[in-house]
Amino acid sequence: MPPIKRVNSLDVARLAGVSRTTVSFVLNGVPGVAISDATRKRVLEAAQSLNYHPNAAGRKLVSGKSRTLGLVLCQSPEQVFADSLLPQVLLGLGQAAMQVGYQVLLRPAEPSDPFSYIKTIRENFVDGIVLSGPRQDDPEIFRLHEEGFPVMLMGQLPDSDIPFVDVDASAGAETATHHLLDQGCKRIAMITNAPLSYTSARQRRDGYLSALKSAGIAYDESLLREGNYTPESGYQAMMGLLSNGSRSDAVFIASDVVAKGAMLAIKRSGLRIPQDIAIVGFDDIPLAEYFDPPLTTMHLPAYGLGWAAGDRLIRLVRNEGLDEMGVLMQSNLIVRESS
Repeated sequence: MPPIKRVNSLDVARLAGVSRTTVSFVLNGVPGVAISDATRKRVLEAAQSLNYHPNAAGRKLVSGKSRTLGLVLCQSPEQVFADSLLPQVLLGLGQAAMQVGYQVLLRPAEPSDPFSYIKTIRENFVDGIVLSGPRQDDPEIFRLHEEGFPVMLMGQLPDSDIPFVDVDASAGAETATHHLLDQGCKRIAMITNAPLSYTSARQRRDGYLSALKSAGIAYDESLLREGNYTPESGYQAMMGLLSNGSRSDAVFIASDVVAKGAMLAIKRSGLRIPQDIAIVGFDDIPLAEYFDPPLTTMHLPAYGLGWAAGDRLIRLVRNEGLDEMGVLMQSNLIVRESS
């Protein structure tokens, strides 16, 4: 008698016409992820019709593994400390890992050696890594992927086949800039979340430029400044904008943490928000609604990003394969008093 085939999440995904990541989101009740009621219903009905239940025995790890996933942050320890979204990302990743018996090792990059995380991998401390904030000039991540080591990006590297989880940053930045245009703003500056060597910074800049172009507004290079993850970088960037002799009437700041410093610079210059300069941020960190004034921003599903990255990396570690190279989540505009 042939063995009975056990139903798995891929069977549910195929029946519901969705990805396995979506099945995982729905069946595990992951919050903050934009999934329609119709899709949720379809997944639940598919799981019920197939009598699918997550297999606890199947979650056990094979012997010889470290039972550890690495979260590598391409930021200095100081930048990591300022990252207000990290706890939510880490919680999502940690809970995805915990349900299959993994733990998570957090590893910031060293300023003097940004690729030092490789030592953690070569010494077998982790079975796979989630690399957050990938850089195009990182040769090690491409080498690891080519060697077959399980890597999941939180972010993207264009023109590569490294799997990823990300937010559609270009679309989010375009929405943020259009919001300022809709308020009647004409000279809209931008402060990036990070140096433009980071993919996420370029994506957010591209969304900003796309919105300006669609509104028929010429790009003024003097209105673009680079942030570097911290409030201090936002303060310095904003002071640079205010001293360039061509004041803007609005600023899209591609990080709420960076925006905090920029808003202080505006106030210390004797200007008002939003009466003199309107502000829109990006990320919707937990403190954004308590800024003075409360910050209009793009909400990013941080917990969902962490969960999806962990869930997909575990499949790579187990050689289960992925049904899609990338998962792109949407951000949504949260309007508050700063705009």
